[in-house]
Amino acid sequence: MIHRTRRGLLALALLAAATGASAQAWPNGPIRLIVPFPAGGSVDMVARAAGKYLGDAIGQSVVVDNRAGASGNIGAEVAARSPADGQTLFVTSSGVLAANQFLYKRTGFDPFKDFTPVIRLANQPNILLVHPSLPVKNVQELIALAKKQPGKISMGSAGIGTGQDIAARQFTASAGVTVLHVPYKGGAPALNDLLGGQIEAMFETSPTALPFAKDKDGKLRALAITGARRSPLLPNLPTVAESGLPGYESITWIGVVAPAGTPKAVVDRVNAELNKALHGDLGKVLAEIALEPLGGTSADMGAMIRKDSAEYGRILKAAGVEPQ
Repeated sequence: MIHRTRRGLLALALLAAATGASAQAWPNGPIRLIVPFPAGGSVDMVARAAGKYLGDAIGQSVVVDNRAGASGNIGAEVAARSPADGQTLFVTSSGVLAANQFLYKRTGFDPFKDFTPVIRLANQPNILLVHPSLPVKNVQELIALAKKQPGKISMGSAGIGTGQDIAARQFTASAGVTVLHVPYKGGAPALNDLLGGQIEAMFETSPTALPFAKDKDGKLRALAITGARRSPLLPNLPTVAESGLPGYESITWIGVVAPAGTPKAVVDRVNAELNKALHGDLGKVLAEIALEPLGGTSADMGAMIRKDSAEYGRILKAAGVEPQ
């Protein structure tokens, strides 16, 4: 009996040593950052910036792998099914992890069981843009026109359940108006149609909308930003809340998770390195494109997923959206 107990303790000690050695050996090759959207979007921009600083910190190359499609479900499923060895991380937005579970009967992943939270990277407000042909100069005029012409103003989005769509649904509910929702397969085609006048309005992520909000040529007109505060980059652009809808705030976030079972030592190392970068040069880079650097613990990231899942579920249910 004593010998069996000693053998058991020895086995446990060897297992612990092997696990520790495995964690210490990380990384043992290039790190893959899966992004569930095309290159050029805000999530991709943040992933590439974060990847650069992470790579420099750990002395290993970091490769961004864009797996777009199905509102982020394709990339999320690939990430969820990847080996939990720390060589694959998933950089995504709130729409994928908090909203898609209410939009699809089958997503291919479980946001709570299939991933280990790592870190929050940034909060991302949207900017309300309208085509110059729409005769409105501010949010109050837009609301008045929407009440005068219910269901007539065409408002595009990057797709049902995306941050832009959620911002629009919160806006119409708060203002008590109806619009013609035109969902697209991504923000880029929606923005292109807004520029061409095929649609009249949309909420667009701040990094993408920023050049148009600053543009003096009048290609588009920026009415408001959806954050709780004005952006330092656009000090003259009011928030939606101060434009007549008190309490309105709509923020999407970008963060990092890893396949469930990824060693805690790896999660902690990635969290520590990215926290350091977010408080330094990476934070400055994100602020320059109107994003709010976040950081914090892996538990903070997990709490944010749970909180927004409940909120997005409430908003989509109230809008009568059924899983497809």
